[in-house]
Amino acid sequence: MTKQEIEVPKILEINRFKVKFPIHKKWLPAVDEVDLKIHAGEIIGIVGESGSGKSVMSQSILRLRDHDTAVRYEGEILFEGEDLLQSSLSQIRNIRGNDISIIFQDPLNSLSPVHSVERQLSEVIMLHKQMSKSEAKKHSIEMLNLTGISNPEGCLKKYPFELSGGMQQRVMIAMALACEPKLLIADEPTTALDVTIQEQILSLIKNLNEDIGMSVLFITHDMGAVSNLCHRVKVMYLGQIVEDADTEQLFEAPLHPYTEGLISCIPHLETERGLPLPTIPGTVPSLSDIPKGCHFCTRCKYADEHCFQEQPPMVEARKDHYVKCWKYEESNDLRKD
Repeated sequence: MTKQEIEVPKILEINRFKVKFPIHKKWLPAVDEVDLKIHAGEIIGIVGESGSGKSVMSQSILRLRDHDTAVRYEGEILFEGEDLLQSSLSQIRNIRGNDISIIFQDPLNSLSPVHSVERQLSEVIMLHKQMSKSEAKKHSIEMLNLTGISNPEGCLKKYPFELSGGMQQRVMIAMALACEPKLLIADEPTTALDVTIQEQILSLIKNLNEDIGMSVLFITHDMGAVSNLCHRVKVMYLGQIVEDADTEQLFEAPLHPYTEGLISCIPHLETERGLPLPTIPGTVPSLSDIPKGCHFCTRCKYADEHCFQEQPPMVEARKDHYVKCWKYEESNDLRKD
């Protein structure tokens, strides 16, 4: 068997996944019929504007919304073949922070303000790796070193509010990686950071993926970050995946009008001074105002009556390049002209 014929195992497989919340006495889908596969060592990007359902989907993988609100799940989330939606709470707790870890977009609100960095890091390590307190401290120092913190011993003694935003995020990453997870969910991990620190964090995630083979689900609205980091990209809009392709193919030849709009909003050095940056007209509708047809039809310049009346299916428009749009051929021809 050749190397090309060896199938890389799937770490995560999500099938026809829905997450519904009660709004105005109706159960409305914040995540709607999502399919997703992540293989070992792969970095998958999920992109879209705020309100697209990215964070709800990523947090629902670990069922983090079970306790704070009414929620309904449909479909399946298979982690190494086991459906997490059918798992008990104790089974989910054994997976959280151990086999699957998550980095949240606001580290200061995610870290406890009344416990030291050492206390918070050691707690995760002792719980999942059954280490002693001294062993956990040693491992904590190793993890902080791995994330590029120059004085890890000093960092352990501090509280989160004593650290800069970049340092807080590195602590979050160290905590997420402490148990050597098979899958890291990075939910907009660079949103609150300046450009220099953003680049450092993205390089760190990429290096860790290459060095230890960790799979990554990278959630963001930053198309530039996705282009430099991810192997494959899924574009999400109003709870649905509307385009799915290899990263290079997606940026070279986007098929969905929404993807076209996201890419056009990336600033370029060649942009003439004084000209406004391109924008996508309108905003993401609320869950109580989802269009009957294509979810993007109210903001799409190519939409016709058919788009407003019926949802398009996801089709393979090119080899391994999928799109959910009635007008992708027509709009793509217009863009070429």
